[in-house]
Amino acid sequence: MNKPLSHRFVQILHERNHQLTGLILPAVIFVFLFSSCKEDWVTPKNRMYPKINFPAKNYQSYQDNSCPYTFEYPSYAVVKRDSLFFKDQVVSPCWFDIRIDTLNASIHCNYVEISKENTVDKLINDAFTIASKHNIKAVARKESNIENEFGVTGLFFDIEGPVAMPVQFYVTDNKKHFFRGSLYFNAKVNPDSTATVLQFVRNDIEKLLETFQWK
Repeated sequence: MNKPLSHRFVQILHERNHQLTGLILPAVIFVFLFSSCKEDWVTPKNRMYPKINFPAKNYQSYQDNSCPYTFEYPSYAVVKRDSLFFKDQVVSPCWFDIRIDTLNASIHCNYVEISKENTVDKLINDAFTIASKHNIKAVARKESNIENEFGVTGLFFDIEGPVAMPVQFYVTDNKKHFFRGSLYFNAKVNPDSTATVLQFVRNDIEKLLETFQWK
């Protein structure tokens, strides 16, 4: 027959249970809080952007009897002449956009014949002025010389940041011809979301410049 527990022994057990509860409960709370904080410390996922299906790289020749130059441009692009450019009257039939609608991008191109009114120095200064208009939003600007196997020379502007025209360039023979181009997106520029598109179209511009020839 089991003997009943003494009052003192029951009291000791109660005290020990109380001590254990006092130790376990804070430990459980600490583990819970630590787990919660750990979740908060997890590095947030990068913002996801829609996948872009880029077209295969193929090029075609630009030929126009009214324009004193030729070059190659993407087969997935179309050349569109407009009567107006940013609300200004187009002054030459050799002003046009190379539109890549699938990527929401356009390369605006314009040609000016060098003259007493439009000297080569003035046209080059104009190109620098247009590039400098992005200085407020630009993070950096890199300038690179252009020179291809056909003796065409000029300057290439890479402008980093949320700017309207991140790539600009001009080529000239310094005597008679001056051709300027600029890339712009038909939407608000977000450098993170447009980075891959920018590089893709930049390669097309490099192809244009590599194959550019004066007639």
